[in-house]
Amino acid sequence: MLVIEDETDLLLFPPLRAGWALRGQPAEVVLSGFNARRVIFGGMNLRTGRRLFLVRERQRSGDFQVFLRALRKQYGKRPIVLILDEDTSHTAKSSVALAQQLNITLLWLPKRSPELNPMDTLWGQAKDLLLANRQYADIDKQAARFVVYLKSVSDKEALRLSGVLSGKFWLRSVL
Repeated sequence: MLVIEDETDLLLFPPLRAGWALRGQPAEVVLSGFNARRVIFGGMNLRTGRRLFLVRERQRSGDFQVFLRALRKQYGKRPIVLILDEDTSHTAKSSVALAQQLNITLLWLPKRSPELNPMDTLWGQAKDLLLANRQYADIDKQAARFVVYLKSVSDKEALRLSGVLSGKFWLRSVL
């Protein structure tokens, strides 16, 4: 299995995007003044589009290790190559050791290259659609809705939306 992994932060404060308003009037975005955060860990099989999502309060090595265990559970005993960035939660000795124990090969993306990770594109599109310019009352409900939406996208559509099916996708020759 060739799986790409990434995380995204969801904040109760909404991402502000362009929006419609009367000419000369600012667009109104109602905020509660309260903020909260959740981290969504996500992995996508680059051949099938099958995805795994995990909501956590933080992005620490222990949280990443929970994701590794969930990934192993999803794919059983099949070999997994996990492509990911060098976030400290990934490179922690305990995370690398657990990946090795679980027979998950970690393949590192070059530093500062989010454009190589199709999960990053998928996150952005979901945030634009669900989160832009509106604040949810509860961060857990927001995270749940975000994940439900991402799961509702078909595997093939996820591959298309993320750019994996593009003839210019950087890993096209190995898929």
